[in-house]
Amino acid sequence: MSTKKKIQEEVDVLEEETQQHEIVLFNDDVNTFDFVIDSLIEVCDHTLEQAEQCTLLVHYKGKCTVKTGEYNDLKPRCSLLLTKGLSAEII
Repeated sequence: MSTKKKIQEEVDVLEEETQQHEIVLFNDDVNTFDFVIDSLIEVCDHTLEQAEQCTLLVHYKGKCTVKTGEYNDLKPRCSLLLTKGLSAEII
């Protein structure tokens, strides 16, 4: 096997291991702005400004990526958002 091919295979494996995923939050007609803002601060470690901006984007655009990272970090966060009654998924 050529050195170039071996290096490419190692890069491919590393990219798979560190693949970035996103939690996408969707708009609903149930939860208040304040509840969503507080939830993003608690669950996604947002600052107040970040949480407010994401909440506005969700309201006006219908959805917003609220957290990016590795799947193992996002899974419990997304589950907690769902437990709180928010509509979210990992993509």
